[in-house]
Amino acid sequence: MTEPLTARSLLFAPGDSPRKLEKAGLSAADLVIVDLEDAVAESAKPDARKAVAEHLKTTHRRQPHWVRINPLDTPHALPDLAAVVPAKPDGIVLPKATRADAERLNHYLDALEAAAGLEVGAIPVFVLATETAAGVFDVGNYAGCPRLAALSWGAEDSATALGATSNRDDDGEYDFPYQLFRALCLTGAAAAGVSAIETIHGDFRDAAGLEKMARKARRVGFRGMLAIHPDQVPVINAAFSPSAEEIAHAEAIVAAFDANPGAGTVGLNGAMLDMPHLKRAQALLAMRR
Repeated sequence: MTEPLTARSLLFAPGDSPRKLEKAGLSAADLVIVDLEDAVAESAKPDARKAVAEHLKTTHRRQPHWVRINPLDTPHALPDLAAVVPAKPDGIVLPKATRADAERLNHYLDALEAAAGLEVGAIPVFVLATETAAGVFDVGNYAGCPRLAALSWGAEDSATALGATSNRDDDGEYDFPYQLFRALCLTGAAAAGVSAIETIHGDFRDAAGLEKMARKARRVGFRGMLAIHPDQVPVINAAFSPSAEEIAHAEAIVAAFDANPGAGTVGLNGAMLDMPHLKRAQALLAMRR
């Protein structure tokens, strides 16, 4: 069974830019997503996939390097996979997907891993699950999906799919459909037992807005966040790392239950705590690095 993805910051790097790939690999990102999709022009895709395969084969990876391939309904997806799977990527990111697409990707990976002499089933998958209208209706249907490690949502692609002129209201907050997609992604990931990853904050110069978005995302249950620039990584890492105060409080909750074995509820600092409090405390302590 594939383990849920554990990464606070997931930094995109264009597959056709050796300089940006090198910079991403030297960053403090927990994971690098080498992009063959949106960051690469149509005419550059054949050369980009060859360059990415070479990069994976020859570069010492300080952190996991996953590859975002092109959507399965394009002519680029299979050539992407044929080029990069023998180079042993740490994972595959599948964009604009439904559950059926993820199942089909699993079959492709089975065949390509076997052909390359790799362990079949070893390459995990991260699905971008709300970038199409069909994907939105499928986001709660990923339980038991082979290879699945994480789900994320996409505010920009989903807006395009809906024919929207913008995805934000007059106050700069996401309009209702995109708030819904975000909530569905979070809930769908929980139902599937995988990690929910927050989408990008598009303005990489807006550190304050990024911090606000990232802290809110961790508070509601997301376990990491996509980044489009190395400068965003330290902000995201800090936001998804429990503070000393949070850790101390969680440790106190666990200690209170340990001191009362078999108890369903315990008192702590005037508050009555039950099993959900204990489970949340344990989950927070598991996020320590």
